[in-house]
Amino acid sequence: MAPQPADLDLVVAPCPGLRHGLVVPAAELEERFSRAGGPGGQGVNTTDSRVELWWDPAASTALTEAQRDRATAGLAAYLIGGKVRIVAAEHRSQRRNRKAARERLAELLREALAPPPPARRPTRPTRGSQRRRLEAKGRRSELKAGRSRPQNNE
Repeated sequence: MAPQPADLDLVVAPCPGLRHGLVVPAAELEERFSRAGGPGGQGVNTTDSRVELWWDPAASTALTEAQRDRATAGLAAYLIGGKVRIVAAEHRSQRRNRKAARERLAELLREALAPPPPARRPTRPTRGSQRRRLEAKGRRSELKAGRSRPQNNE
C-alpha cells in the first residue's frame, strides 16, 4: 500500500510551546535517499535506505510569525543554508528511517518552540538559617582552638 499524502505530514504533538500541536505539510518536507552503511546484509549495497530530511522553517506555512522566529532561533545550530537537515540511517528499511527522521525533527521542533523557562527569583537565607550557620562556625572554631598547645600564662 502506497503512503497517502496525509500520512507523510509531520505531526508534532501538543507540548508547552504548542498548545494544540502542529502539522507540517508533506509538501514542505524534502527527502533524499541514499545508500547507508551499517547493518543490512547483502541488501546494504543495493537499497537506498538512508534518509536525509530537509525542512525550511522560515518558509513554513505551518508556523505563525512568532513561532517562526522562535524556531529559527532555536534551530540555529541545525540550519544549513536556512534549512534544517536530519539524517537517519540506523535502521535497515527506508520506511523506518523515514519515521525516525520525522520523529527527530518533531522533537527538535518541540524543543525549539518551547517557551523559555521563567527567570530565577533570587531569595535570601532565612534568619534562622543564618543563626544556625554562625553557631556551627562558632562550634567548629572552639573545636579547632581546643587542639592548639596550651599557652603559658605567667
